Amino acid sequence: MALFRCSKCGHLREVSNDYRGKSVKCPYCKNSSPIYDTVAFVTKVIEQFVIQKEELQQLRSQLKLQDQQAASTSAETSAEHESPQLLSDIDIYNTAELTNEQQYEPIVKFFQERQVQVEVNEQALDTTGFFDEIAVQLGDNYNTLRLVSDKIKYIQRKGYTTVKLTLNKKSQKDIKTITRFCKDLYDYSFVVKYFYQKQEKIVRLTLQTAPKIVNFFNGEWMEWFVFMKLLDFFQEKQLPVACLRNLSVKFQNEDQHELDVFFLINGTTPLCIECKTGEFRKDIEKYSVLQKRLKLDKGQFLICAVGLSDKQSQGLTSMYDLSFVNEKNFLQQIESIIAHTN
Repeated sequence: MALFRCSKCGHLREVSNDYRGKSVKCPYCKNSSPIYDTVAFVTKVIEQFVIQKEELQQLRSQLKLQDQQAASTSAETSAEHESPQLLSDIDIYNTAELTNEQQYEPIVKFFQERQVQVEVNEQALDTTGFFDEIAVQLGDNYNTLRLVSDKIKYIQRKGYTTVKLTLNKKSQKDIKTITRFCKDLYDYSFVVKYFYQKQEKIVRLTLQTAPKIVNFFNGEWMEWFVFMKLLDFFQEKQLPVACLRNLSVKFQNEDQHELDVFFLINGTTPLCIECKTGEFRKDIEKYSVLQKRLKLDKGQFLICAVGLSDKQSQGLTSMYDLSFVNEKNFLQQIESIIAHTN
């Protein structure tokens, strides 16, 4: 028997072999279509079926590969979010990106593994203001600018707002550094007024009374200084880090402590730095206990005391289970930590 299949409506029926090769009208739609040899027709159908089956298998394989690649990309992205990030693409002196939860999440997990809760101060990670710039300027030139910061802190504690700085015994270089710093304090609104009497070499300042400014000169500038110098250091070294500043930790027994600066290097190496601009000796025992409770190595818990001599740093470090550094040499300790972890 031969086969008739209408190319228009799809009507299919068997007909006599006598009609093979001829064209007849469809009894339903009257469309004219050829009569096919049954074996030849079925062969063509099977060939098309095989071709379409192979195409379907290829398509399924491609879709499976795409799904695997998408899953792999998702896993990599997730891993990136959980791991410390490189700072190479961030303007560390003008960014709010450090406040992103994904940035400091590795530190939160680090403490959770030690059964310690963390309270994050995201505002302390925002460098879009000018606290970081002034802090770095003050810390980098502390020997010269401590005259300004100490006098401001003293006047603040007395409850006054007027500062007078007599510079007639200072070198031209120091005068330039001090007046430039005071001008920046005014430009960035850290003081209300700034005036320099050039002939008499006297600087006059009218202080801000905003709590944030008062706290800054009362010691918070040192936290900003250490924090920014570390960010700059790790950015230059292209090391992935997570960071927090001014965080609070709570132990299972409800004991609560504030930590000044905390970094997690390469997702594994912790670094805790307590920043001191005044008396710190009364707190040595407290920090020794805290270092042990946090399970940090001696070199991972630093007391950075401004104005501490190198000799004092070395002596105190040999006496206690803490590392003592100053504003000039603390990055050397960080170098040592990285060298021991590589």
